[in-house]
Amino acid sequence: MQIKPKRFDVGPILKQETVPVPPKSTSKELEAVLSRLGANMLISVLKNLPESLNNGRQQPAEGVTHAPKISAATSCIKWEEQTSEHIFRLYRAVGNIIPLQTLWMDNTIKLLDLVEVDSSILSDSKLTGQAVIPGLVIYHKQSQILLVCCKDDWIGVRSLMLKKTLTATDFYNGYLHPWYQKNSQAQPSQCKFQTLRLPPKKKKQKKKIVAMQ
Repeated sequence: MQIKPKRFDVGPILKQETVPVPPKSTSKELEAVLSRLGANMLISVLKNLPESLNNGRQQPAEGVTHAPKISAATSCIKWEEQTSEHIFRLYRAVGNIIPLQTLWMDNTIKLLDLVEVDSSILSDSKLTGQAVIPGLVIYHKQSQILLVCCKDDWIGVRSLMLKKTLTATDFYNGYLHPWYQKNSQAQPSQCKFQTLRLPPKKKKQKKKIVAMQ
């Protein structure tokens, strides 16, 4: 689109193409596709710039949507509210920019590699008899992933960051298993991921400059 001074995304459209979003693609994968397409479109417009400017059309006022600004709060998983599909969409959308975050034993954890849970794992007796407790964490030894309960289903975590990058097996051996050994009488619900509540970001106050005569 044509740029207008001191305004964003409001200029006339000089060239436009519709691109289907590949299923389960991440923002980084989509960025690579759109970058190539955008570069080719830009070259096409520049080759015929006078004609492109003359044929520019104004953006429609109807159907306009505004994407929310991505912040650290966007990456905080709400286990009781979000379904597995919602969490995976969030992961594909912002995971490359801000890793999804959660809380475990007062420690902030960043989830680096999320995977969908195979049906064969879901049929495991260890899960079928398990009460649905959002945030509950179980280590699945055969697949070497952490299974985390969401509002409706389970997601898998292959790696995370707690002080340093850990595989699911590292986290189990270094944290989960020792915790259960130390708290042998504890219920699984006491050892779960919780929603990280970040304090609201303070707005910066603009300083007023008063001219003294």
